Amino acid sequence: MKILVSACLLGCCCRYDGKSKADERVLALGKRHTLIPVCPEQLGGLCTPRLPAEIQGDRVIRKDGADVTAEYNKGAREALRLYSLLSCDCAILKARSPSCGKGRVYDGTFTGTLTAGHGITAALFQEKGIRVFTEDEAEQI
Repeated sequence: MKILVSACLLGCCCRYDGKSKADERVLALGKRHTLIPVCPEQLGGLCTPRLPAEIQGDRVIRKDGADVTAEYNKGAREALRLYSLLSCDCAILKARSPSCGKGRVYDGTFTGTLTAGHGITAALFQEKGIRVFTEDEAEQI
């Protein structure tokens, strides 16, 4: 299978803090599948490192109050374009991220509190019928 994967899970230093979150469970899938890295935030035009952002209602807001919803939406559309162009079969996206989170994301208070919801890219992918997993679900693939 071809699997679109949040680049930070593959060891790319593209997170908001300039670091990665390499995940051995995801990396192990590379022995059996083709893993294609993607960072929706970077595709949306955001730099690395960057201020953290969280979802507040229907907007994505940086910690300093700046609205980066447009960048997150652009990144989600570009990630979807790559998914389709490369004929991917599913996606593994970074849990809890305002872009990639599935099921639970940070609540917009910048206190580390989680709430039910999806990141912008994960929501778009699911809307399009794409199977989305987080790194915590890698063993389901």
